[in-house]
Amino acid sequence: MLLLAVLVATATWSYGYAQGIPMQKPLSVTKSQGSVRLECHFKDVSGYDGNTVIHWYQQKENEAPVRVLYLAQSKVVDDGFQGYRYMAERVPGQKMCILTINDVIPDDSATYYCAYWDSHCGRNSVITKTNTPPVFGSGTKLIVSGKLHVIFHTISYRSSEILQKKHENQIMYVCLIEKFYPEVIRVTWTDGADKEVTDNIVKGDVWKPTNGDKYSIGSWLTVPAENKDKNYYCKYEHESGPHSLSTQGIYYMLKM
Repeated sequence: MLLLAVLVATATWSYGYAQGIPMQKPLSVTKSQGSVRLECHFKDVSGYDGNTVIHWYQQKENEAPVRVLYLAQSKVVDDGFQGYRYMAERVPGQKMCILTINDVIPDDSATYYCAYWDSHCGRNSVITKTNTPPVFGSGTKLIVSGKLHVIFHTISYRSSEILQKKHENQIMYVCLIEKFYPEVIRVTWTDGADKEVTDNIVKGDVWKPTNGDKYSIGSWLTVPAENKDKNYYCKYEHESGPHSLSTQGIYYMLKM
C-alpha cells in the first residue's frame, strides 16, 4: 500500500496546512457472502460540508487504487463495476458517508478508501485528474472467503500482555498482541485521563510466523521513571472489537 500511503501524506499537508483525514469503520470485515457496509466519518474534517463530493476507491494487493464511484447529487459508478451492487449515501444530520456492497464475491477482496478534495484547494470536483491529490480516508479491508475465521476473530487476554523494563531514569512498556486474524489492527496508548499519548512511542509492524496463519504486533511506550505510579493503557481496535490493557497490574520484567 506504499503508493496510497504517499498520496495520503502528500495530501494531508498540501498548501501548507494540515487537512483532516476521514476515519473509516470498521478497520476490516470478513465475509463469505451477503452485503457489507463501510463507513466514512468526517467528524474532524474541516474541509467537509454537505456538498462535498465523496469518492470511493478500491485497492487490491500490490495494485494502484481504482475508483469505484463518486457521490455528488447522485451516485455515479465507474466503468468496470456493476452499478447495482454498490450503494453510496450520506447520513442526514451526520458527517458520514456509507458505501454498501451487495452480494460480495472473492474478487471484491481489497482495501476500500473514501476520498475527497478539500474545498480550500478549489478542487471539490468530480474530476480526478488534477494537480492536487485527494485526501484519502484511513481505509477498510474487505476479506471475502469461503473459510470461516471466527476462531481467529477473538483475541483472548492470554494472547495480549504489557511487559515492563526499567532502565536508569526511564520505564519502557511493551504491549504485545498475538494470535489475531485478520492482520488489520490499530494500536494506541492513552494516559489515565483517556488522552492519547503520541510521544516516545514506537509501533512495530504486524508479523506472522512462517508456519502459522495468526498475526502478532508490538508497540513500545517509554516514560520518565518518575511516572512509574501513573497508569497508561494500550488500546487496540480489531475486527473482534476494542480491547484495553493497563500498565498497572500483572506484567513481566523484560530481560535485556
